[in-house]
Amino acid sequence: MSEGAAKKAMIIGLDCAEPSLVLERWRDRLPVLSGLMERGVSGRLESVVPPITVPAWSCMMASRTPGDLGVYGFRNRSDHTYDGAFIADGNAIKAPRLWDLVGRAGGDSIVVGVPGTYPPRPLKGALVSCFLTPSAESRFTYPPALKAEVEDVVGEYLFDCTNFRTNDKDDLLRQVYEMTDKRFRLAEHLLETRPWQLFAFVEMGTDRIHHGFWKYMDAEHRGHEPGGRYEHVIRDYYEHVDGLVGKLLEHADDETLVLVVSDHGAKRLDGGIRVNEWLRREGLLSLQGEPNGVTSPREVGIDWSQTTAWGEGGYYARVFLNVDGREPQGVVPAAEYETVRDDLARRLAAIPDEEGRPMATRVYKPEDVYPDVAGVAPDLIVIFGDLLWRSVGTIGGDEGVHTFENDTGPDDANHAQEGLVIAAGPGISARGTLDAHLLDVAPTVLELLGLPVPADMRGRSLAAALGAGAVA
Repeated sequence: MSEGAAKKAMIIGLDCAEPSLVLERWRDRLPVLSGLMERGVSGRLESVVPPITVPAWSCMMASRTPGDLGVYGFRNRSDHTYDGAFIADGNAIKAPRLWDLVGRAGGDSIVVGVPGTYPPRPLKGALVSCFLTPSAESRFTYPPALKAEVEDVVGEYLFDCTNFRTNDKDDLLRQVYEMTDKRFRLAEHLLETRPWQLFAFVEMGTDRIHHGFWKYMDAEHRGHEPGGRYEHVIRDYYEHVDGLVGKLLEHADDETLVLVVSDHGAKRLDGGIRVNEWLRREGLLSLQGEPNGVTSPREVGIDWSQTTAWGEGGYYARVFLNVDGREPQGVVPAAEYETVRDDLARRLAAIPDEEGRPMATRVYKPEDVYPDVAGVAPDLIVIFGDLLWRSVGTIGGDEGVHTFENDTGPDDANHAQEGLVIAAGPGISARGTLDAHLLDVAPTVLELLGLPVPADMRGRSLAAALGAGAVA
């Protein structure tokens, strides 16, 4: 083991934290984060494709791509049948993450709320699982006995808001603050009572408050309501979190590497592209009957014998081809797969907005994005309108291809490709600029701790460059 610059590493994750808000717009209102920027480096952290919570945090902590992990979203195909699917919780993550590697080297870790940690697995240290935890009745800690201690410290622990896509904004705001305060209070307690070399913590409130309140803040949002009572909700929450981060930093001494990171950023949501409705109108998706209003293709029934492709809704579209010899009733000849896929990619990229204007949609083939592609990846990954538009999976109704109502409930924001990074501590120069990739986090932490960096990590350690004060 080599001698590192730091004795400990504190990773404070703020899911979906938007760099333009922290680094620019509200920097003067965030004294704790601004102080870290002054004594360290800060900038934008390029996320993975797709830039979504699952799998991005696991990618960050393991320095592996979604292709390596075989996880392309919250829901994934488990096989090439039409119904095989799995939820990508911690059981789906096979690669070792930072706390596993620190533990192998003899160090203790405290892990709180990092997505991809339910159900909890053994580690050297203490773990409280993530927003994927079904309820407080579940086994959500390691060691298991820690659960009673959590309840003694905060009462009923909140993993997530019950529904962040809601019109009851007052209740959502109450839940976000309660969840956030309890998570930070628990983190402080564990820092005070447990040994640690690595502290890894993620707060989901930043993501939930963006989705719930972005339109009140952003004058460019279609639904913007200037001067409303929720206009400063997001700003006020950032200020609140800044103070809570300050309390965590009281446990970071001069030999502690501190990283504040987000898995992706946030931006306004202009609307949704109803990918299955588009496929139906293009003659590529056939149904067993006519939809009665807005519904899902599976509710009506898909005629697989006449279907070339289908898609899934979400922050991005996962589009699958119905391939002969691969899917049970595949119709796309294997020899024509690439031709059909290329044509479909071109047509998806050309979908205009509701006024016929180009949308800057990006369409990816998994093998062009990931060095390895494990599991059942989408045939096409579609990022509509540079993430100003999301994918909506419904069909039917009078809306057409474009919709301004989200099928899973009201939502003001989508994810942005770039997240946030602030780094300070031993071995890091002051007031530098850091533009890095999410996959660089784990190898950088390991090198600064003096621990071995596995050769199969995808990112690069920035430790040497951080000492020079700037990484581009």
